[in-house]
Amino acid sequence: MEDAGYEVKEVLHDDMNAVKAQFGITQQLASCHTAEIDGYIFEGHIPAEDIQAFLANPPKNAKGLAVPGMPMGSPGMEYGDKKDTYSVYAFNDKGQVFEFARHEGN
Repeated sequence: MEDAGYEVKEVLHDDMNAVKAQFGITQQLASCHTAEIDGYIFEGHIPAEDIQAFLANPPKNAKGLAVPGMPMGSPGMEYGDKKDTYSVYAFNDKGQVFEFARHEGN
């Protein structure tokens, strides 16, 4: 995210499950990193360009984006040229989820 021009402030918590619950991140959307930008929540290894596109034009009622798990080839999960296909999901306060972007693997 710093490479994409964002200032990053790391905040360590003893209980990330409580933080995720506070932000409305369900187990199905959970990953290892949780961020807040301009009041929106971003969970997991989301490509910076997807975050930028979301912030430029947030879907109506969307609370944020999530990449569940840690797919190989997502930002921070690079492993040579190996890439999994994965989706970036938008979610809202009602627990509704829809695909925001899809990244093809090889």
